[in-house]
Amino acid sequence: MVGGIDQSSDYAYVNGKKLRKGYTTGTCATAASVAAAQMILEQDLVERVLVRTASGQDVWMQVEDAWFDGDRARAAIRKDGGDDADATHGLLIYAYFRLDRKNTPITIEGGIGVGRITQKGMPLAVGMAAINPTPRRMIEESLRSLLGSDFGGHVEIVVPEGEEVAKLTYNSRLGIEGGISILGTTGIVNPMSEDSWKAAISLELSMLYQQGHRSVVLVPGNYGEAFVREHFSISPHLIVNMSNFVGHILKEVQRIGFTKVLLVGHMGKFVKIAAGVFSTHSKDADARMETLVANLALLGAPLPLLRDIDACLTTEAAGDLIEQAGYQYLYQVLVDKIQQRCLRLVKNRKPEVQIDVVLFASRTGYLASTEPLEYLQKEWQ
Repeated sequence: MVGGIDQSSDYAYVNGKKLRKGYTTGTCATAASVAAAQMILEQDLVERVLVRTASGQDVWMQVEDAWFDGDRARAAIRKDGGDDADATHGLLIYAYFRLDRKNTPITIEGGIGVGRITQKGMPLAVGMAAINPTPRRMIEESLRSLLGSDFGGHVEIVVPEGEEVAKLTYNSRLGIEGGISILGTTGIVNPMSEDSWKAAISLELSMLYQQGHRSVVLVPGNYGEAFVREHFSISPHLIVNMSNFVGHILKEVQRIGFTKVLLVGHMGKFVKIAAGVFSTHSKDADARMETLVANLALLGAPLPLLRDIDACLTTEAAGDLIEQAGYQYLYQVLVDKIQQRCLRLVKNRKPEVQIDVVLFASRTGYLASTEPLEYLQKEWQ
């Protein structure tokens, strides 16, 4: 095991499986800072350090690459994401600490591999290192507890591989450049949790709103984004990947204040919305073929076709049968129902949100939309 999380309370049960929790980059940065300061005060190397997470849990963590010389020290903590490891799993998070025996303030900065804020809308000012408020507070409080009121110091957080790993994260969409973010509201990573993912999407939406935008394009993944880029003249930063969280993100869009939404997605995902399924991951619901069969039946499709559709494993295969039988009008029925479902989800709340939908397939491309495609292309340029 990397680090020191080994108590029974540090496991979570997800779908009947016992999974180990991990800890955030913020907890790692705090632990590295404490270890470096402790070495200066004790004038001795530290192999393990006890740190309190933002949620109040005490954790022992293994220190790597420790060094000190007088009032300067360096310590590293290896990031452990537990059983839900992300792109930052295994990274060494360094803290370089310089003790100040004359001045009491504690200053915190980001060095190599820690991103910089380049756009408004983040909880930090443009130009600051992407060390979020909670980790900043935890680093300062932990150091103050160790140093007392007489000393201060300067800590620099460094992540040698951070710039490369950041390419695998959401940072570029959030206007964070040059490295990873030092994150964590609780300090603990809960396995299989979708909360941080949803929070990142909400943050991206908030940034767009604060930049003056009131319209946004929502796609469930890379296919949707590629379709928009190919068929619309829309600025790429207005395209937000909502993943499978359709219902949650629609409510967030309205909460934040957007008034106009364009939903663009592959039939394999969006057909579920037509049935009122707003979390489109296969682990939550399927209903693809059932939805196709039900709507085809309402259009008067013959029983043999319904049976063949029901036996299909993919919507692409079902689409071939639908095309052969001449029931392409089904797609217009589906986009209209998707629109109705989405509008019903956000009705009776302010602001009122205009929602349009575009449906496509991998092989045949464009299938249908709530307004003519040419109209939407002009409306969204």
